[in-house]
Amino acid sequence: MKNPTRPATLQEAIRYFSDEQVCIDTFARLRWPDGVECPSCLTKGGHYYIKTQKRWKCHECRRQFSVKLNSIFENSPVPLTKWMPAMWLISNCKNGVSSWELHRALGVTQKTAWFMLHRLRLGMQAPNLGTKLGGTNGGEVEADETFVGGRVKFMHKDKRMRYVSAQSRPVTSGAVGKTIVLGMLDREAREVRAAVVPNVTRETLQSIILKNVKYGSTVYTDNAVPYDRLNWRYIHEVVNHAEEYVRGRVHTNGLENFWSLLKRGLKGTYVAVEPFHLGRYIDEQVFRFNNRLKPMDDYARFEKALSQVARKRLTYAELTGKNDATTPF
Repeated sequence: MKNPTRPATLQEAIRYFSDEQVCIDTFARLRWPDGVECPSCLTKGGHYYIKTQKRWKCHECRRQFSVKLNSIFENSPVPLTKWMPAMWLISNCKNGVSSWELHRALGVTQKTAWFMLHRLRLGMQAPNLGTKLGGTNGGEVEADETFVGGRVKFMHKDKRMRYVSAQSRPVTSGAVGKTIVLGMLDREAREVRAAVVPNVTRETLQSIILKNVKYGSTVYTDNAVPYDRLNWRYIHEVVNHAEEYVRGRVHTNGLENFWSLLKRGLKGTYVAVEPFHLGRYIDEQVFRFNNRLKPMDDYARFEKALSQVARKRLTYAELTGKNDATTPF
């Protein structure tokens, strides 16, 4: 028999989360699986729930708190009945959801929808558990970098020349004016990690790989110079893309698949993404990619994303301050 508390479709989710109290109960269950915890004194259980105000009163320190406190929902006038469908959409739409689409669907302003989506992306950011890729017994890991940004030939002449003069590169360079993203894919765990990096020097790329991949693992890369000497710590196999793309198990096609999904969303859905916001868009795609396979379904992805939004804050001032949004590996 179908579980009415586990919606399977967007229509069912909208109907189920149309009650604010249901939203509060769902988030509270995921946030405090061992009982409601006071954020001030950290006392668990036994708190008095004030139903008219939809918040708890701590029996120890006597302070009141809501389920939104110290989460991406804090200080948001948007009700949870609109946050939940937004979370469902961004967790399950393969190419993402634009702020204009969300503004029309939820009946909020485009500016509000844009702010909501960035806060949801922060919530989708994977927690840093200190684990390394590579699996057991020398697991296979792919490493590759890509460049995100507009094509040089489509730039205005003045803008193109500014990039060229600033970076001392020829006009034909494919990296002119683009943001660099490094990715690593664990084939056994089917987990990808990706983030914006400042440059493609050997020191930068290899330090990140050393930090994220277990020593002794098998690492597959292309023949770019920054990846040489990885054989000091890894079984390093190289594929020369000028001659071939696959040589047995030596390839980076798994990461190429991820880059394709990422750029399809950026170009087709979000259209124009500033470099200082790119890190959060990458976090969004990484979450969907790492949770795309069974037994994960739409509700499981939604529930996992919702369980990660506590203890994360993003204010509008921080969002528009043009700070570097690079996600640390």
